[in-house]
Amino acid sequence: MSPRTLRLSTGFELALDGDLLAVLEALYREVTLKRALDVSFEDMMREIRGLVEQMSEEERQRYLVESLFLNSVTYENEMLDAYVRQLTGQRAAARKKGARSRSGRDS
Repeated sequence: MSPRTLRLSTGFELALDGDLLAVLEALYREVTLKRALDVSFEDMMREIRGLVEQMSEEERQRYLVESLFLNSVTYENEMLDAYVRQLTGQRAAARKKGARSRSGRDS
């Protein structure tokens, strides 16, 4: 059985096969890029609502779960990145402080 398709306002048909990244890519390509990056919050929300309205309750639930999972991974990655930046920033500051005190003693 082939996946159902949804239609974006641009006419693009999107296969509804459970791949959230394919939906995000289609939204980016069909909304953001086709408007030369001149897209508002309202434009994107209107397009997303149009897709969601075409989904069955089961499809909405499947995509919500996938979206929450993807967002949790993204959040974790951002938090880890901030932690690593903080650690490397502290190390860089300690190296600078050490270099200053060594050069001060040599004078």
